[in-house]
Amino acid sequence: MQRKTIALLLALSLTFAAHPSLSKAEGLGSWKVLAPTPTARTEVGVAVLNEKIYVIGGFTPDGIADRVEVYDPATQEWLEAAPLPRALHHVAVAAVNGKIYVVGGFATGMWTPVSTTYAYDPATDSWSEKARMPTERGALAAGVIDGNIHAVGGAFKQFFRLKNTGAHEVYDPATDTWTQAADLPTPRDHLTVSVMNGKLYALGGRIDVDYNDNLDLNEAFDPKTGQWQTLAPVPTKRSGITSQSLNGNIFVFGGESGNGTFDENEAYDPATNTWKAYKPMPNSCHGLGSAVANGRIHLITGGPHPGGGGSHYHQVFTPPLQGEPKG
Repeated sequence: MQRKTIALLLALSLTFAAHPSLSKAEGLGSWKVLAPTPTARTEVGVAVLNEKIYVIGGFTPDGIADRVEVYDPATQEWLEAAPLPRALHHVAVAAVNGKIYVVGGFATGMWTPVSTTYAYDPATDSWSEKARMPTERGALAAGVIDGNIHAVGGAFKQFFRLKNTGAHEVYDPATDTWTQAADLPTPRDHLTVSVMNGKLYALGGRIDVDYNDNLDLNEAFDPKTGQWQTLAPVPTKRSGITSQSLNGNIFVFGGESGNGTFDENEAYDPATNTWKAYKPMPNSCHGLGSAVANGRIHLITGGPHPGGGGSHYHQVFTPPLQGEPKG
């Protein structure tokens, strides 16, 4: 574990004690480090489309990026795609019906929230602007259910200060329209979202863009009932995280607090409403993105230290298959 202070180590031990359902089996799964990203970044958007991984926007040592880089797992090579129409960071991304959608985010170093929706078509290597999201916000998260993009949470500006929103807005690419759904019960930003069995899980995050005020929330939305449900909390309070659904679990990686960055790899099993710890990340970081390709979870870039910075990290996690020995 990578930690900065004894106090934080004590806090972690108390966290485990407070969540007796968490198994500390940290040897589970395996990691590899693959071809580094061409550009050091953090606070990126990542999506997988046509078996290729797209890394979009974010912070770089040269400023805010419009750059789009593409990793091909088959050749282990990085290529470049058409840039975003504008430089953005803290966006939400989703792949639907052969296109990638980039929703919201912040523009400029002043963290100006935007409501734009951009669609990327790999057939023409081009971007187009779609209907704007009703709420301007960045550091939000998005997931896809039945071909619709659910954008939840994030931060907007109120009297020059970033404040949380519980906005839950749904985009239909087929009709290029947005509709409102039940608000996220706990407004927050720098959260992560994953979808499993037709439900949307909103995990972790922070209050009003303050990584000293992290959350362990696990709130799930069921589009069939239109309601949210509070479930077993994330074992480690953290924000600036990423997550992916694989092998019946939702894996949550990384994050930051005022004391440092996290290498935690904790997985939630919706079937049992329990959490388990898996083998930690080789490099702790926050503001990373992730994608599933060929049964493995690729973690892309991220900041090694709280706040700014970036990395070329390309860390790949392979979880044990269901039914494999757990020891």
